[in-house]
Amino acid sequence: MVDKLPISVYVLTFNNLRTIERCLKSLRWAEELVVVDSLSTDGTFEVCKRYTDKAFQVSWKGHRDQYQYAADLTTREWIMFVDADEEVPPELAEEIRKEVEGGAKGIDGFFVYRRTYYLGKWIRYGGWYPDGEIRLYRRDKGRWEGALHAKVAVDGEVSTLKNQYLHYTYRDISDQIQTIDKYSRIAAEDMAQNGEKFSLFKLLFHPPFRFIKEYLFKSGFRDGLPGLIIAVSTMFYVFIKYAKLWELKNSIKSLPASLFQREEIPAQNVIPPLEKGDKGGLNSVSKG
Repeated sequence: MVDKLPISVYVLTFNNLRTIERCLKSLRWAEELVVVDSLSTDGTFEVCKRYTDKAFQVSWKGHRDQYQYAADLTTREWIMFVDADEEVPPELAEEIRKEVEGGAKGIDGFFVYRRTYYLGKWIRYGGWYPDGEIRLYRRDKGRWEGALHAKVAVDGEVSTLKNQYLHYTYRDISDQIQTIDKYSRIAAEDMAQNGEKFSLFKLLFHPPFRFIKEYLFKSGFRDGLPGLIIAVSTMFYVFIKYAKLWELKNSIKSLPASLFQREEIPAQNVIPPLEKGDKGGLNSVSKG
C-alpha cells in the first residue's frame, strides 16, 4: 500500500525488544501510530521512537486504564490497538483499507481473530485458537472495560474481519511460567477485590475441567507436544490463581529468613553439664 490509511493505531510496550520492531514495521500503513511505554529498561522505547514521534513513557496504570490512556492520545475517527508481540499481515491491512474506505456503513467496530506462534509452530487448536477480540473501532464508540482481561466495549454494531493478525507469544516455556506467576497474582487480586470467596471445589475441579475442555473437546492434542504443554500450563494457571486467592483471603505470611530457623534458647538459660570436680556457677562456665 502506497497511501496511508486515516487510522490511528496504538501500542503498549514494556521490555518488548524481542518483538517490537516486527510489530511496528507491520503498522506502517497507519497515518498515526501512538506508543505508550511503561518505563522499559531493555531498549524498547528507543526502537519505538524510530517509528513514531508519538511515543510516550508513563508508569503502569493497570490494564484497562493504560489501554484507555493510549486510546485517548489518538486523533483519527477509526482506531486500532495492537499488542507489542503481535503483527498485522498485509492481507489484514488491505482488508481494513477496503472496509474503512468503503465507509463501513452501519458498523462501529470489527472483531478480529488471531493465530499464535509458540514452541516452533502455529497453534491451530485448543484454547488458543480460534481466539480474538474487537480490535478496530470508531474512537467515539468504544471504551475499555474490565480489569486483568480488559476488553474494548463498542456502543454499536460490530462486524468480523476475515483475515487474522499474528501473535508471537512467550519466548519459551520459562517465559510462559513467569507470565503465569504474574497474571495469576493479578487475577487473584481482582477476584479478592470483587469479593469472590475462595472455593475448594473450584481449586480442585476447575483446573482438570479446563484441561479436558481445551485438550480433548477443542482438540488441543492435534497440536502435538506444544498442545499438551499449553493445556497443562493453562490448567496450572487456573489452579494457582485460586490457590493465590486462598492465600490472600487467609493473609499467609512469608517464610522466615531461613527455612531452618529454630527458636533459640537464651544464652543465660544454657547450663553446660558439670565436669568432675566442678560445682557449677559462672566461674566454672568461664574456665579455660
